[in-house]
Amino acid sequence: MKQELEHLLAQNDTFMVEGVINKNKLAVLARQYNPELLNILMSDEKISNHFFSKLETGILVFKKDVFLQFLNNKEFLPDSFTAYKTKIGLATGEKYLSENNDVVLNFPYKDCILEGGQTKDDAKRQEIFFNETLAPTEINRLLDDKVLTNFKRYDETGEHNVEEIKDTDNLIIKGNNLIALHSLKKRFAGKVKLIYIDVPYNTGNDSFRYNDSFNHSSWLTFMKNRLIISKKLLSIDGLIFVQCDDNEQAYLKVMMDEIFGSENFINCIAVKMSEASGVKMNHAKSRMPKLKEYILLYKKEGFREFNEIDKYRVDTWDNENNIFLENFSITDRQRLIDIETQDENSDEEVFEANEILRDVIKVSLSDKIKEMNFKDEDDKNNWLFENSYRIVKTAGSSGYAKIVKSLESIPDQQLASALSKKKTIFYYITEFNRETKQPRLQVIFADSNIFKNPCDFWQDIKTTGAIANEGGVQLPNGKKPEKLLQRIIKMSTKESDVVLDYHLGSGTTAAVAHKMNRQYIGIEQMDYIEELVVNRLKNVINGEQTGISKDVNWTGGGSFVYAELKNDAQDFKNAIIQAITTEELLELFELAKKSSFLSYRIDPKKLKANEFEKLSLAEQKQIMFEIIDNNNLYVNYSDIDDIDYGISAQDKKLNHAFYGKEQ
Repeated sequence: MKQELEHLLAQNDTFMVEGVINKNKLAVLARQYNPELLNILMSDEKISNHFFSKLETGILVFKKDVFLQFLNNKEFLPDSFTAYKTKIGLATGEKYLSENNDVVLNFPYKDCILEGGQTKDDAKRQEIFFNETLAPTEINRLLDDKVLTNFKRYDETGEHNVEEIKDTDNLIIKGNNLIALHSLKKRFAGKVKLIYIDVPYNTGNDSFRYNDSFNHSSWLTFMKNRLIISKKLLSIDGLIFVQCDDNEQAYLKVMMDEIFGSENFINCIAVKMSEASGVKMNHAKSRMPKLKEYILLYKKEGFREFNEIDKYRVDTWDNENNIFLENFSITDRQRLIDIETQDENSDEEVFEANEILRDVIKVSLSDKIKEMNFKDEDDKNNWLFENSYRIVKTAGSSGYAKIVKSLESIPDQQLASALSKKKTIFYYITEFNRETKQPRLQVIFADSNIFKNPCDFWQDIKTTGAIANEGGVQLPNGKKPEKLLQRIIKMSTKESDVVLDYHLGSGTTAAVAHKMNRQYIGIEQMDYIEELVVNRLKNVINGEQTGISKDVNWTGGGSFVYAELKNDAQDFKNAIIQAITTEELLELFELAKKSSFLSYRIDPKKLKANEFEKLSLAEQKQIMFEIIDNNNLYVNYSDIDDIDYGISAQDKKLNHAFYGKEQ
């Protein structure tokens, strides 16, 4: 029947890849109960009888599991490549371990660890999943403390060797973020006040393609593994902000409810990330253009309240603000604001406010504008906003009118203040129509309405244009504006608090934390970390003036320590990439058989060179990559004294200090 099925499927191009029937594609279609596939299978009586059950009503029921098991049988569609992988241990009769991760990709099986180890921006890597129940030894090895190497300290005088690790050091770590997070446990568990991550969005065209066909299940497994350790690193009053788009937001929310507790969910913030222009408008008739992303915000149980959240300025001037106040300074206004922001006010504060307002004279704002003789509309608008502290409007209020009319005396001045029933201060004009029920006597300062709390819709932070040059480095896709991180860090932390970003990207979080005098940890596994992150932070130390620098009066200074997870097999992997002949690969093949990073699935005795030679160069390279256990690429701290790893005395000293085990 194998030949009949192969012949039947070969008649349809849907199941072919480069002229060959593709098992993986068939497996995906079978799980989706693809009508085209099912119709073809039902068209042949013999095949239909094998893969369908017939009910008494005549309805056929597709036996998906039987079909998938048949597909995975090594005798169906065999080739030299598949047969060789099966023989050496990369596949079994029922499951192709490197190609088919169904049992662990299905998210109901959440007891899995996905490493996620891509290092190049244009690479797609098939990942290894470890089941926490079935492979505890491998998981323990994967998540053990790892050796750090290539330590460097950067400050205003340049790059230096690291002589000691300080508790207050800022850290930039290159390496797999899951493994790095677990390596931070001993030093930072319960000490991180804020975690911000801008996660890979699972769109298929991310700058960082963590996996080839990173579907919901594998993406969620990837996120879950990292969020669980993140929770352990957060302080008792810590916060985590996770930025994502609508491809995965709903799935991620449910999973974070499970990890952090639905009672610790605070907000889903919508952030305006683009303008209604450009290519996205081409399909506006069929789909509303996407302008926003989301930030899911969760707290630990000890969190009580945010720091003050900065308000933003509205774009349009309210023309009801039509009175200009002469003899009133910005210092006068600031003192009134200090009084207004008290929970309750006193008679003494009313007296003080009246003294401040005593010499104020009201003039028509339109007359003042004519007097100013502005050159254009922009010039006028800039002046209005800059002077909003001394521009007011009036509003009708029967309640305030009743209070003012009941006063024993009203000060002999144009503006005055009084206490409301709730003991809070309000301002009023002393000359008003006392015959009407709701006279326009309440005075409202323009600056109290032109600045608004962003609430859970952040539409005020510019995400295009100038941000491309922030920090003096460029990341074409996904660079976040410094002002966004400034808001998050300011509302969530105080100086010297620890901030963590383990999807560091171009280094925005670290750069902003540095300028705001927060301690930070940044993790990035991509090869561009030195080109982008390190260079950006060197620019920050040297006093660069982009982003939030002017807002926080940044002039430079500070330092950070750079280190890498020791990756014992990276040179070997690079040699595979660079090899151009079978002879070169054969040398590496022999070296791999004796190496410490050979996959635990591989039987070295069955790695036969004569069979390996029969494969194409591309297939040989793929085999070489797959026999390496990518989860053993990093050296465990427990093996630091193993002479095979050649770890220097200085690196040993620094690792002992980092893990609190100084010798």
